[in-house]
Amino acid sequence: MKFNLKDVFQPKLFGLFQKGQYNGKTFTSDLIAGIIVGIIALPLAIAFGIASGVTPQQGLITAIVAGFLISFFGGSNFLIGGPTGAFIVIVAGIVSQYGMQGLIIATIMAGVFLVVMGVCKMGAIFKFIPYPIVVGFTSGIALTIFSTQMKDFFGLPLDLQVPAGFIPQWGCYFQNLGSINWIEFAMSMLCLVICFSWGKVTKKVPGSLIALIIGTFVSVILAKFGGIELATIGSKFPELANGLPMPKPVAPEFDYETIKGLVSPAFTIAILCAIESLLAAMVADGATGKQHHANTELIGQGIANIVTPLFGGIPATGALARTMASINNGGKSPVTGLVHAVVLLLIYLFLMPYAVYIPLSCLAAILVQVAYNMSEWKTFKYLLRGDKSDVAVLLITFFLTVIVDLTVAIEVGVVLAIVLFVRRVMQTTHINVLQDNTVAATEDPEQAALENTDRLDIPAGVEVYEIDGPFFFGLASRFEELEKMKKSGVTKVRIIRMRRVPFIDSTGVNNLRNLCERTRKRGVTVILSGVTEKVQATLEKFGVDQEIGAENIFPHIVPALEKAREIVK
Repeated sequence: MKFNLKDVFQPKLFGLFQKGQYNGKTFTSDLIAGIIVGIIALPLAIAFGIASGVTPQQGLITAIVAGFLISFFGGSNFLIGGPTGAFIVIVAGIVSQYGMQGLIIATIMAGVFLVVMGVCKMGAIFKFIPYPIVVGFTSGIALTIFSTQMKDFFGLPLDLQVPAGFIPQWGCYFQNLGSINWIEFAMSMLCLVICFSWGKVTKKVPGSLIALIIGTFVSVILAKFGGIELATIGSKFPELANGLPMPKPVAPEFDYETIKGLVSPAFTIAILCAIESLLAAMVADGATGKQHHANTELIGQGIANIVTPLFGGIPATGALARTMASINNGGKSPVTGLVHAVVLLLIYLFLMPYAVYIPLSCLAAILVQVAYNMSEWKTFKYLLRGDKSDVAVLLITFFLTVIVDLTVAIEVGVVLAIVLFVRRVMQTTHINVLQDNTVAATEDPEQAALENTDRLDIPAGVEVYEIDGPFFFGLASRFEELEKMKKSGVTKVRIIRMRRVPFIDSTGVNNLRNLCERTRKRGVTVILSGVTEKVQATLEKFGVDQEIGAENIFPHIVPALEKAREIVK
């Protein structure tokens, strides 16, 4: 089959102009929404950068470069990209262990993984990740973000070295209770109250931006007139006092051992990026009635994460909050994301020197609000009422994310998703030994359920197995279990009715072959009935039709029973 790039890569921006649907009115809506979203993204980009263990300008560079590329190459009309809270934990871990060079390499590798996922048409797969796993990830990340912000929230000393793990972190906090700066704590509470309550005033301007402005203003007033110096971005990053350097392309130094060690973290970044971006795109589709192109979105995300670290940026993905802000403020197309990136670039060039006055306690309060919004505690509580297996998956993913490591949680979560999927499919597939002496004379399941459907007698010495659902590796031992349930008496013919089998995989073929072999040793003939063209092609591919005998494979139950009668006689 010939590969066609257009099948997997159809950026919405390109199609928008090719179809001639864009006009001045739409651009005006996108321009206004883009300016608003750019302002909304400002405090979050700075906060995410610092919380991730890098500088505030790196967070802002990520929002500019990745935000532009995700909208330019993405498969959604509305998705706004940039740094998000989901990456804080994994980025901080990579930076602490491998440094900035390691983060650049891991992000580029993650981008390559995302492009490969998109090219291989894996976009639809992420829709099947069980909801408890997604909630477990996001809730665990939210609690971890909350935990990492307590140092600045309570104004603990800047030189205090806080451990990386959740439990050691809180042990450190309790040991340093006496070092709490109550003025810093009061600033944190003021900003937190503004973040949560500003929505009652207006939802057009985010509370985080108002908290940033008020917090910075109060910090400057306290320093100038009260002689009270609060911990600010300038005190944590004194090199910014001379102004922000322009971003320059960075050439990563690839090393085999480093690459090998970063495969797992890079895979984690890619999975988080795919889940968060596609989830945000689905929510945007639900709010607008549009449809995103999942594979294109993965490729767009991959391109953004390959290019952004070359300018000193960190991993990026689609941000749900900023995407919904764009929609709510009239954004119509990917042009909104481009405008938002340009707005942030202008802020970076002309206003960022004033960022040194932003108090860290204010940024901590903003991230506490982000953690609260991410936590989905109501959904978490609701899911605890569900099936025991879902609850177990939810709690396992949550506690692995918080207590152990996000990378481990992602890997275990993916395995759990596969196991759950197989389990669900197994629950929908049934193999029954018909205990009646008659069988419906039709291959249509709906007609077979009707009371007036003609029925055929099953001759003595013949038993019928009915398979309902896919015949795959999840049913490996089902036949052995059911053989013990067969009717009493001498069996000469075993009919396996497969009218409801949409496909059969290699393991299913092997099980069928083993069943036929055991059956033949007992002097029993196997007949297949209701075999579809797709299943027939698979059987022929593996040579099963020759082992069973082509004369014993039928597309309908009627000739299969006639053949069985001949054998019995």
